[in-house]
Amino acid sequence: MTNQKKNFLFDISIVIPVFNSVLTIERLIDQIYTAIPSNRIRHEVILIDDASHDSSKSVLKEIFLKYPNISVIELRKNSGQDNAIMAGLKKVSGQYTVIMDDDLQHDPKYIPILFSEVKDGADVCYANFPIKKQSFLKNFGSWFANKCANILLKKPKNIYLSPFKIIDSSVVEEIIKYQGPYPYVDGLIFRVTKNVKQVDVEHSERSLGEGNYTFLKSIKVWSNLATNFSILPLRLSIFCGFFTSICGFLLGGYFTISYFLNDQTPEGWSSLAVLILFFGGIQLIAIGMIGEYLGRLFLLNNKEPQYVVKNIYSNIES
Repeated sequence: MTNQKKNFLFDISIVIPVFNSVLTIERLIDQIYTAIPSNRIRHEVILIDDASHDSSKSVLKEIFLKYPNISVIELRKNSGQDNAIMAGLKKVSGQYTVIMDDDLQHDPKYIPILFSEVKDGADVCYANFPIKKQSFLKNFGSWFANKCANILLKKPKNIYLSPFKIIDSSVVEEIIKYQGPYPYVDGLIFRVTKNVKQVDVEHSERSLGEGNYTFLKSIKVWSNLATNFSILPLRLSIFCGFFTSICGFLLGGYFTISYFLNDQTPEGWSSLAVLILFFGGIQLIAIGMIGEYLGRLFLLNNKEPQYVVKNIYSNIES
């Protein structure tokens, strides 16, 4: 699934979503231009400011003036990492696109290695981190999302859904066709192709700034994965409904028989109340899941935008 016959302005487009990264982003750009020889690999860098609250906007303007082949996209409001990435993907001019974080934990020296892997025929190559130098919460969130992806996306179990990856332009063209308000880039990748590789790289320790990843964001990632790319949660709700109905029928039969045999109201109403609360909770979860699907359909039909662009500036000469 390659686009070898097209004429591309660059070999690689590097897409970096930026949020409150005033301490790290300029150092990252310097590392990129040091690690990638421009005489051998033509590259551009696309920076998407996801409505940062700090001085990242000013730093991005300085980067724009200092380095060649820089594009900056300013979003009018915070839209989330995957939405910001989608804004960048629609701007790329490279045969391959690298996506990486802005926190210096993804070392640009591995970009040429990823580049060589996709040139050998892979549609996508993920950077795998055998040792992840991050918080327990972020590790748990990544592990949980990865396990869910094994089931919901039917991805190979040995592939780690790393935020550091390189994608063939033909796959990017398919990804950006998605118009829903809640994109999940890895989910869109596996909708398009299963021709995926990974290479082991070192995960750098975060030395500057604070991470923007929270437990709520990990829940949002799971929600996007579950409701945008699978109807399995709905099927599980149906299963739970059948299961609770059977349990209720059996319990009702048991209490009826006990009443006629013993001629007294069976004891244990407290445990019955617990059961009612438990099964009622399952039903509420199922109703909430259905509501989530309906809510997303509502937003899609009302054309909720993935992002809103405030400003774009570029020093790339086409």
